[in-house]
Amino acid sequence: MKKLLYLLMGVLLMLGVSSCSGFGNEDNFDATLLYGRWQEGSVFERYDETGMGATWDASDDIEEEEAQLFKWSLEGSTLVHEHIGTFVTVPKVYTVTTLNSNNLTYRDDYGKTHYFSKVN
Repeated sequence: MKKLLYLLMGVLLMLGVSSCSGFGNEDNFDATLLYGRWQEGSVFERYDETGMGATWDASDDIEEEEAQLFKWSLEGSTLVHEHIGTFVTVPKVYTVTTLNSNNLTYRDDYGKTHYFSKVN
């Protein structure tokens, strides 16, 4: 009887561990929801269907035409901006926590959370 009990406990333990194997998997966000203009305070980001984007800060008296350009990609919950400079490309990696037709929330690698609203 003890063997049966140990066997049953072993099976339950294995089922419990296997059901947790998905723990920590990334959410899969729909990249098409990014298309358009987003705003957080005076900071704007634009995501184009071509995989290009731009960011600018109106408080620095910068308009969209003068924006910092970047290439973007979204895989799972990992959002990457590759900022295009004159001589160098600077990658920035974010973790998306919310993305829907009205809200974009992501966390940078310093732990700061950014909250954007769609402003098309």
